[in-house]
Amino acid sequence: MAEAVDRSQHDEFFKSKVLGHPAGLFVLFFTEMWERFSFYGMRVLLINFLTMAVIGSNPGWEWSAENAGALFGTYAGLLYLTPILGGVIADKFVGYRWAVLIGCVIMTLGHASMALETEFSLYMGLALLVLGTGFFKPNITSIISEMYTYLPEKKDGAYTIFYMGVNAGAFFGMMLCGYLAERVGWSWGFGLAGVFMLFGTIQFYLAKPLFGKIGAPPVRQSKEEKAAEVKDYKENKFTIVDKILIVVTAIIGLLYLINDPVSKIGGINLLPEEFLLSKDTLSGSLVIIIGGVLLFLYLIITRIIRYEKIVRDKMIAVIIFAFFTVLFFIPFEQAATSMVIFARDYTDRVLTGNSALIFNVVNTLLTVIPLMIITWVLYLLNKKSFAKIPGSNIVLAICFALVWGIVVWMLVQDFSTKSYAVTYQAVETEQIIDGKSIKEYVPITEARPLQAGEVSETQTLSVSSSSELTVGQPVAAHLELGKYQYLDAQTQEQLALDYTDKGLESTIVLGEVSEIKENQVEITVSWFSILNSFFIIAFASFFSKWWESKYNPSAAMKYSLGLILVGVGFAILAYGSSFIPPGAEAGMVRVSMVWLVLAYLFHTIGELCLSPVGLSYVSKLVPPRMIALMFGMWYLAIAIGNKTAASMGGMVEQIQEEYSLSAFFLIFTAIPVVAGILIALLNPLLKKLMHGVK
Repeated sequence: MAEAVDRSQHDEFFKSKVLGHPAGLFVLFFTEMWERFSFYGMRVLLINFLTMAVIGSNPGWEWSAENAGALFGTYAGLLYLTPILGGVIADKFVGYRWAVLIGCVIMTLGHASMALETEFSLYMGLALLVLGTGFFKPNITSIISEMYTYLPEKKDGAYTIFYMGVNAGAFFGMMLCGYLAERVGWSWGFGLAGVFMLFGTIQFYLAKPLFGKIGAPPVRQSKEEKAAEVKDYKENKFTIVDKILIVVTAIIGLLYLINDPVSKIGGINLLPEEFLLSKDTLSGSLVIIIGGVLLFLYLIITRIIRYEKIVRDKMIAVIIFAFFTVLFFIPFEQAATSMVIFARDYTDRVLTGNSALIFNVVNTLLTVIPLMIITWVLYLLNKKSFAKIPGSNIVLAICFALVWGIVVWMLVQDFSTKSYAVTYQAVETEQIIDGKSIKEYVPITEARPLQAGEVSETQTLSVSSSSELTVGQPVAAHLELGKYQYLDAQTQEQLALDYTDKGLESTIVLGEVSEIKENQVEITVSWFSILNSFFIIAFASFFSKWWESKYNPSAAMKYSLGLILVGVGFAILAYGSSFIPPGAEAGMVRVSMVWLVLAYLFHTIGELCLSPVGLSYVSKLVPPRMIALMFGMWYLAIAIGNKTAASMGGMVEQIQEEYSLSAFFLIFTAIPVVAGILIALLNPLLKKLMHGVK
């Protein structure tokens, strides 16, 4: 009887269709889109903001890459661990819909906290984002799964539409939050992420009437009822030793994640400096971490050997794939750390004349066409669901009006930006470098005034601005990362105050416009990060058809291809960065952006080969009674990959200074290529362990 009622409610839910799917799917589509908008919008800014110079036209905190990487790695690692807890809470207590709503509210508060730009608010904001993601991430997909209980054949199409929302949110979040942060101020970028998270929360809450009982709080079931629902239901019995090991290894892992940034940034060690061994042999924290890893391996091995042979073999296959997933994410997640620094400090991002015009046209098409398509989807949703959920539709309409407004403003800014020649007074100086006499002109500033007996000379520098400047107009400029930045009156005043507050003499250069030159655009650092989402959208259908064809490779060969392609992307970066001398100052030597674009292309193709495959094989290989445990293991592997990636990415400055950027990127060429070859060699073994699962 209960099933019949559920079926009737399900059929009612499917009556209001948009593009062949229930309107509720598109409510989830937009909820996920705004959540990804806010997440990726914040993510693309964090390392850039933390490592940006503390004195400049858009000052950051001037942290070292190592400290920034330690903080970001802990944040990224925890993001993949809290969903395990969030899923359990939803399953047992609050249900999927309330869990998603709780997550949205907590994340909104997190973004609001980060927009304040104080050290405490940053840490509080990141903590809230981690907690909120734990509630949100596992449960919004669970709602989709429940929606299609009686139409499993349409589930693949539903997830395809849903993941388009993921990529659309990532695309626009990185583009718009990044643009506002870099052009106007960091708090604007962080704040915009929070605004859309708030809108996403409201529109999801107001869409409640559309879902009925889907995603509602769970009804308690007896063991007999669970056994009737799950084909091979058996309780996962954990021994006392298992439970103790889980608690101990979880505490060690959590302590390490928190101790890494706390010890580097705050100089506070949560783990002892000495433990069992002398600190000259191994530090206490390293001994404890190694011990934790060994205990965890013992836990996994002793759990696996208790199962029957076929189940055991399949679980071993999952663990092998999880290991290579870690090796994939270590290089791939450099996109959030070292590749951001490379784009900012060592990539030539300035285009002039026809090149600037071509970029502006391409960027317009790249932005406007996807936005038009998604706005059309919103229109279709509004037609089908406005009578039932008017409030949710109105909130979505406000969201898109705001997005369109920011997009139009951004494009107008870029199209109207021009390059200007500015004359200023400088004094000629002479330096001896490697036995050679080098003459250079140093601008006359507060920090370097004209001295007795010196004669000033007129020199020319170049600035760009979207404001209309006129010949003869007085202007101020400031040298940042090897390039002069135009300062409007407000920015000039604030920068002068910053110098005074730091007890430093100002290096602001005063001059006047001597010539209006050609159109110019400086591509934002964050723009390069959108390439991943764009390439996913562009190539996803090709890979989907490939996997469905007779040429579909085995899981191990997909992994191998994905890993090797990521390595090729870093090989391209290693070659491009070979033109940068070891120890070169940030901004003094820049290379073509072509290397970065090609790297993102190969990384994305590698991701399409590997990333969607992993979770699919977990669900295929693991019996239903163990699916939660193994999904937890999988997210743990991704967490380890993210943490290791950020920690290694934080070494970019040190390796550049001691060796070269090329050497740094060659590390991330070697890791995935060697791993790709190794898993290809393991292909026969993995096929045997998988027992016919394809």
